[in-house]
Amino acid sequence: MRVPIRLGLELNKLLVMKIALHWQILIGMVLGILFGILMSGGEWTKQIVQDWVAPFGKIFVSLLKMIAIPLILVSLVKGVADLQDISKFSKIGGRTIIIYIMTTLIAIVIGLTLVNLINPGGGISQETIDVLTEKYANSSGVTKKIETAAKDSGPLQFLVDIVPSNIFQSMSNNKMMLQVIFFAILFGIGLLLIDPKKAAPVKALFDGLNDVVLKIVDLIMLIAPFAVFALLANVIVTTNDPALLLSLLWYAGTVVLGLVLMVVVYLIVISLYVKRNPFSFLAQISPAQLLAFSTSSSAATLPVTMERVTEHVGVDKEVSSFVLPVGATINMDGTSLYQAVAAVFIATALNHDLTFGDQLTIVLTALLASIGSAAVPGAGMVMLVIVLESVGFPADKLAIGLALIFAVDRPLDMCRTVINVTGDATVATVVGKSVGKLGDPQVQNWDDHYKK
Repeated sequence: MRVPIRLGLELNKLLVMKIALHWQILIGMVLGILFGILMSGGEWTKQIVQDWVAPFGKIFVSLLKMIAIPLILVSLVKGVADLQDISKFSKIGGRTIIIYIMTTLIAIVIGLTLVNLINPGGGISQETIDVLTEKYANSSGVTKKIETAAKDSGPLQFLVDIVPSNIFQSMSNNKMMLQVIFFAILFGIGLLLIDPKKAAPVKALFDGLNDVVLKIVDLIMLIAPFAVFALLANVIVTTNDPALLLSLLWYAGTVVLGLVLMVVVYLIVISLYVKRNPFSFLAQISPAQLLAFSTSSSAATLPVTMERVTEHVGVDKEVSSFVLPVGATINMDGTSLYQAVAAVFIATALNHDLTFGDQLTIVLTALLASIGSAAVPGAGMVMLVIVLESVGFPADKLAIGLALIFAVDRPLDMCRTVINVTGDATVATVVGKSVGKLGDPQVQNWDDHYKK
């Protein structure tokens, strides 16, 4: 019996190895969507998916989140310590922040331009508004978004939140990733400034930890195709009202069009500045994009994004270990674009006039909100409350405004997370090119990496 079993395992391994990772994930996504549609026919079939399929997707996301903080801490400390010169750090850090701000501003401007041209809010009937309000305005999800946003105080609160009072507490919560980044950078700078002989054992420890963490990422990625199958199947069966989704088609279409245009901007930058084939670049980071779509979390996708950008795009670890963790927390191009569209859409649909000054306020507020936003699912809705309040949107209509877009928030969250991750990878590549740290990929494809 052992021979046939062993032959079967080897055949299965060969079949998997012949298919590139992004195709494996894409096949898992398609099968997951089809399976979800097939199981949406009855309540008992939906329950089967939620009870017996969805947990595997949740386990996968938990694994990625589990390794995200260790990866950020280890790779950032190692990356900063390896610079050997504090001026290199300031050079990389300064360019990273400037480019991130530029891409976010471009995303917001694209969103505002499209929503003013298409005007999707003008096509929403009062009957649809009433239905959406009745269905969602008093839901716990809408209420929680408003309450969470209300906790923020002051325009510079995000600066206060960056500095941890207890680093161990910060490392226990993925929403406090900026605090972990702050500590890791400070720790790395400390290593740079002490006697190299005393720093050597600590650097050797972090070198070893970095190798271990990356190997864990490799192991987690082995189940990625099966996990996205489970995640997408669960998304399909938990979509409660397709009719409401259709009623918001113009709004959703405006957001998606803006996100597509943002990808075009990235590809133009890759082509003109980096001097690389933009479509090859997309192929190299596609597993990270597909996982971003499935998980709706930049933080959960970060381990894969770092692996793809470093080993497949060819960005030096000195750059990627700093740029990508920072980008996962402060660079929210897709989310910022969505907020611009959503804010104007809600204001138009509920007859709240916005002046040109109000729209400039949206640009500034969306930019600041994106810096302080957590890289987790649903954070965009919380940021939207802050943006709406900044333009004087009536507090008593906030619940109705969120209710208008609540029905389509989940699929749009998946789409905008793809743009967030793509933007991070693009900026890392641009920064790598600008400081001479962009070389040939160390690994040409996942199969070669897996065989190692």
